[in-house]
Formats: sequence, structure tokens, C-alpha cells
Amino acid sequence: MGEGRRYRVAVDIGGTFVDAIEFDRETGSVRIAKASTTAARPAEGVIQALTRLGTPFESIDVLIHGTTLGLNAILERKGATTGILTNDGFRDLFEIGRGDVPRDQMYNFRYQRPKPLVTRRHRLGVRGRIDAQGRVVEPLDEMAVREAAARLVDDGVQAIAIAFLNSYRNPAHEERAAEIVREAFPTIAVSTSTSITREAREVERTSTAVLDASIRPIFGAYLEELKTALAQQGFSGRFLVMRSGGGAMLADVAARAPIYTVMSGPAGGIVGAAHLATSLDRNRLLTLDYGGTSLDAAVIEDGEPLVMYEATLEQFRVMMPVFDIRCIGTGGGSIAWAQEGLLQVGPRSAGAVPGPLAYDRGGTEPTTTDAALVLGYIDPDQFLEGAMPLNIAASRQGMISRLVEPLNSDLQTVAAGIFDVLIAKTVGAIRAITVERGKDPREFSLLAFGGAGPMIAPMIAREVGAVEVIVPNVPAAFSAWGMLMSDLVLEVAQTDVLTSSQQDWPRIEANLATLESQARALLAEQGVAEADRMIDRLVECRYVGQEHAIAVRLTPEMTAESVVQAFNELHAARYGHAMKSTVQVSTLRVRATGRLPKPVLRRVKPAAAPAAPINSRKAYCFARRSFTTFHVYKRSALESGHQIAGPAIIDEGTSTTLLHSDQQLSVDQYGNLLICARAG
Repeated sequence: MGEGRRYRVAVDIGGTFVDAIEFDRETGSVRIAKASTTAARPAEGVIQALTRLGTPFESIDVLIHGTTLGLNAILERKGATTGILTNDGFRDLFEIGRGDVPRDQMYNFRYQRPKPLVTRRHRLGVRGRIDAQGRVVEPLDEMAVREAAARLVDDGVQAIAIAFLNSYRNPAHEERAAEIVREAFPTIAVSTSTSITREAREVERTSTAVLDASIRPIFGAYLEELKTALAQQGFSGRFLVMRSGGGAMLADVAARAPIYTVMSGPAGGIVGAAHLATSLDRNRLLTLDYGGTSLDAAVIEDGEPLVMYEATLEQFRVMMPVFDIRCIGTGGGSIAWAQEGLLQVGPRSAGAVPGPLAYDRGGTEPTTTDAALVLGYIDPDQFLEGAMPLNIAASRQGMISRLVEPLNSDLQTVAAGIFDVLIAKTVGAIRAITVERGKDPREFSLLAFGGAGPMIAPMIAREVGAVEVIVPNVPAAFSAWGMLMSDLVLEVAQTDVLTSSQQDWPRIEANLATLESQARALLAEQGVAEADRMIDRLVECRYVGQEHAIAVRLTPEMTAESVVQAFNELHAARYGHAMKSTVQVSTLRVRATGRLPKPVLRRVKPAAAPAAPINSRKAYCFARRSFTTFHVYKRSALESGHQIAGPAIIDEGTSTTLLHSDQQLSVDQYGNLLICARAG
């Protein structure tokens, strides 16, 4: 820790708000602050949130940042104009892809594939070939590389992705081509597929390199702007960025491989949830992260979230570690609208600007937040602890003109209907990651966070029959809190298809040792002391003839036979059966961790007297399907052992927890709110 620097701070940019959270290493205390997201200049929103937090910039030792800036650029196709350099004759590989149709469009005979991110004139091939064993069959035509790069630059290309066949076995041609382009055009962003992953599958490697190249100029410029603004405020500590698959990396490293950050915002919440699951001894946890624009749901079992090494962003396939998160477009700012006599919610969001009708920022369409106001769940005078009063009259008027009259209904029915639609969509997402995978959601606890999570999750629990709902401390900034629980993490991988026999095991161990050496060197570059380094070895296994694999974590005493046994057990647990076929090892992975100091869950004061409400108000109870009196409690006044019977509202300024009349709440030793069905 730097001299005089006692604070660790995390900042998470959401669709509506920027959340900042401070951890004081000396006192163990945690504080949060929020500011509106500034989509046009995201760095301004970060500085505003940090300023409101009030932490002296010069006293911050580590700043961890999560953002979906890169993801938004991909989804909105606002990345840099990108070109591709590949092998001669393979310029159309990126557009052809796997030749498949998205699952949700498989019965749509009018389906048209979106236009490729890289136009055909910006995809060029050059001579040179490496075979599947990594041997050079034809030398790289360096003059052709220079000419192709010049042609792309002359045509307005700002970034170039380089992806050659079989380069995962030998990256020499990609590395040399990148050197040539950088020497000739130093201002052009260059991404090579093998600098991101050394795994097979040309389509996925090419797509990953293209997306990385397209967001590199934007992401790099953003980080530079933010670093400059932080330095002007006096910050001189370590600046880290969250990874999509958990952990963090130095901002300078993130700028060189921004594709690793595209899901960094939601990743913070998953890291925090995994830590909380272990601390609370919850073996089965379902996370529900309700923000302003979307819901992110994930499964955590035995303290471990599921990590995938392939993902799809829109129609683009990417190869990188990413948490298995199911995302749907329903959140606090989701727009409600009428279509052919039916009520719809999302996926469009009002965002921070103009925001819900109640924000009085020019919004014209009703949102989930407006419905919550009408149903009495939010106190319009105490939103964000009174810092942002809401206009409930605007919510009512807008809902009447936009929804009530077109649907020929009444205000109460429409407002409750918005939540009914939202509940149905959420239950569908939950079933997709539980029931469809052989898991029973009734055996899970729901962890509710995000600004709208504690309001909506108790409704979801009633629908799916979950064991309980857990509302952590600072739920509105829980993703940022999860970032505080992160370590420095990096991964290296190598495709090498071998049988998991005793004969091939020495080669597997030798290759793993090489990867581990690379990982340790990368940790050393990021200033991680030897005592703080931790190495995990994994092998991805599959039966001969299978396409996809399951990762098996290795322990020092494991042999070829025990790896096969572990794989069979994992296969049976996931798919319901194991086979007697030969087991292959397809990819070797090493995950390297540099441990960082983290907050410790603090016990709260035991309650000496029953919890006392501060007031009461009428609100809509989904158990009774009518308005009734809800007692209102301040969360800051709740202590360990307090119990509250619904209907009740727990207000903490930045978030509201709802208890319906068939639910009850208790406060655990750490101050978490535990909600379950009311006895009797």
C-alpha cells in the first residue's frame, strides 16, 4: 500500500447511474455515492461520482473500474472502422462464420443475417501459410502485408485485426504481420488473434480479434481521458479494470486487450455474490442484478460461478473467459408500451437522460420506475436520500395518456401489470439457467441487488418458490462492492489435442509448466509479489467425437486416471450420464491470481428492542392484489436479530426492499436482510 493511501475505491458505470464505493482499510468502513451516467462523456460521470463520494483522491491506493463501454460500442456498432488481414483465399471466413442461424430465429424463414461488421473491401488476404502442426508451409509475404495495410488505411480503416489459419500452434506470421503494420502505420490500432487466445477455431479467433480491434481506439481514448482526469484530481494509485470472467487487470493491460472488459460491469456483482455465498454458507445462490436498463441473472454453486470460454455478443462469437450471465432488457428504466391491446415492458430503456417521466428531464414514455411510484413503493421526496426528488404527477399523467387510455384500463391495473410482465420475463430467464439445466429454483436463495433488485426479487421469490431472498448491504452499489473483492487475474491457454492417457500425460504437464511460467511472468510485470501469487491449472476434456469440453481443475496429486474420473463425474453431473469412450484433452489453461486486500464482512450490533417503523403509507400488495397499509422502516436503524412481518417497506435511500403480506424478514449478524415466506 502506498504511503498515506488508505482507501480502496470501486466505480461501476450502469445504464442510469454511476456507483462509487469506498473501503477504508484502517476502519473497515464502507461508503457509497451515486451520480447520473453521462453517456456522451462517461469519464465525467465517474469523476462526479467520486467527487460526491468525498474520498481524497491522493489517499486512494487502488481504484477498480467496471464499464460496458466496449460492449455498448459493439452492440450499437459504434466501434472504429476495422479491416482484416488473413490468409490469401480466406477473406470471407469472417462473414461466412459457422453458416448457422440464431436459435431464436431458426423458424423464421424471412430471417436476414445482419450486415458484417467488416465490409468485404476491408477484408484482405496475403500469402503465407502455417499448417496444423505449426510448421511453416509457405513464408509470409511481407511486401503483400505492407501493401494490404496501406490499402486499408487509404480507405479510412482505423483498426486492423490480424488472424491467420493455425496461428494458435505458431503465432510467428501474425506477430510479424503486426510488427510490419505498426512500423508503417503507428497510429492504427492492431489486434492479433493469438495475443488474445491461443485456441483453435479460426472463426471464433477471427471474430474475437475483430471486436477487440474495433473497440481498441474508443476504449483506449476513454481510459486516457479518465486517467488524465484522475491525475488532475491528485490520484496516483493503481488503476485497475474488471475482467468479464472475474478479477481485475491493470488499466494499461486492459487498453491492450479491451475485449476482456466488455462484461466487466456485471462481473463485479458475480464476484461479490460468490464471496457472499461463501461467507454466508449458501451453496446454491441465484443472483438477480436489476439495474436501470437490464436484469443480469447467474447461478453460483458451492461458491463458484460458472465461467464460459466462448460467448456470443449479438451474432459475434468470441473466445474469452466470461461469466455465464443471462441478460434480459428489463430494469428500473425499462419503457412500458402498448402494442395491439397488449402491455409490453422493455427492452428499450429511458436511461439516465431523459430517464423516467418522474425525473422531469424531458422523458415522454412511462417506465418501471414510474409504475413503482404509482404503486407506492418509492417515496418521491426521499429518492436517492432526498438528493433527487421525483415528480409523481408526471408519472401518473404519462401512464394515463400512454397506457391506461390505449388499453382501456385503470391506473392501478396498468401499474401492477407492468410488474406482472417484468416478473414473467424474469422467471423465464431464471428457468433458462436452472430448470433447463436440471436445477430446481426452489432449492436456491435469491441474491437481490442493483437499484431495483430488492424491490422486485421478493415478487420473483413468490413466483418461483425460492428458499429466501437475501438483500446485501448497499445493494444499489453491490456490483461496485464486488469489485472491491476482486484480485488481479489473468489467464493463458493453449489448444493441444491429446488423449488423457498415461502416455500423453508428460507432454500435458510440460505444456502446463510452460503456460504457468508465462502466467507468473505476467504477474511479475503487474507488480505482484511472489507471496501473493496463486496458480490454478485446468484441462478442458471431452469424449472423442465431441465438439465442446468441460474444464477440470487439477490438483498436484492428480494423474491421468484421476483426471478421467473427475471428468466423468462432471459430465454426469451436468448432462446426466458418463460414457466409456476415450477422453481427450483439448485445451490447457492456467489462471494466475495476484491477491489484493479486501473488505471483511463486519458484524452489526445486536438488536436490544423490536424494530420500529418511521411511518406508514398505502402501497400495492401482490399477495392481496390490492392497496394496503405498508409500515416503513429505515434500513440504517435495523440491527442483527430484528424481525419484520409484511407488508412492509425498507427504505435506504438508494434502494427499496419490499415485503408483501405473505412474507417476513430477519436481519442476520452482518446486516443482510433475509426474506422468506411468512409462517402459516
